[in-house]
Order: sequence, then structure tokens, then C-alpha cells
Amino acid sequence: VQLQAFGGGSVRAGDSLRLSCVASGNAFSTYDMGWFRQAPGKAREVVAAITRAGGGTYYPHSVKDRFTIFKHNTKEVLYLQMNRLNAEDTAIYYCAAGRQGLSTEMSDYDYWGPGSLVTVSS
Repeated sequence: VQLQAFGGGSVRAGDSLRLSCVASGNAFSTYDMGWFRQAPGKAREVVAAITRAGGGTYYPHSVKDRFTIFKHNTKEVLYLQMNRLNAEDTAIYYCAAGRQGLSTEMSDYDYWGPGSLVTVSS
């Protein structure tokens, strides 16, 4: 499966932004998926994960109640709705697909998109 993230940009603190990850190839519905981000000088970290059918989700404390992940299997698109953004959310955001269940580990994801930059100014 090939992945491409869209929707990044520059916003102000407190604003909302929705990222989309469009998949091409086969069997999108059979992949568990995740959103990761990498801020300048920091390691890549998970910000949301979802099981292949969408029944299970995970969020770290840093984004819980602000970010929502949603997987539309018919449209073959993964979304990340980000609300109440702050400067600490500035990063390149990546979508990823794998078949290891609801995982926070980068090594469990086999396919990665090229990333989309989100910049939040305070």
C-alpha cells in the first residue's frame, strides 16, 4: 500500500487542522494504522493509532481529548482531526500502515507516507 498525507500547514495556537492520508494499492481495510510525528531535534513519536476496522484507538496523554483518528475503509482514507493546537504540536506528521494490531511501535508499521508539515505559532 502507498500512503500520502495531505492537510498540513501553518496555523495559530488554538486552531484546528485535519490531516488526511490517502492510500493506494490493495487491501486498505486489512491494515492497522497510525499517525506519528517528528519535531525538530526530537525522536518520532506516535500520536494516534487505530485498528483495521476502526474499533480500537490509542492516544498518548499529550494529545488525548484534542486529537481524533478515523479510518474510512470505503474511501481508503485515514484522518487525524487535531483541535486546540499548540506550539508543541509543530512537527512533520506521518501516516503508517501495518498488521500488528493497535501498536505504538514504529517497527510494527511496514508502510509510511512521506510526511506533512504542521506549524503552530503561539
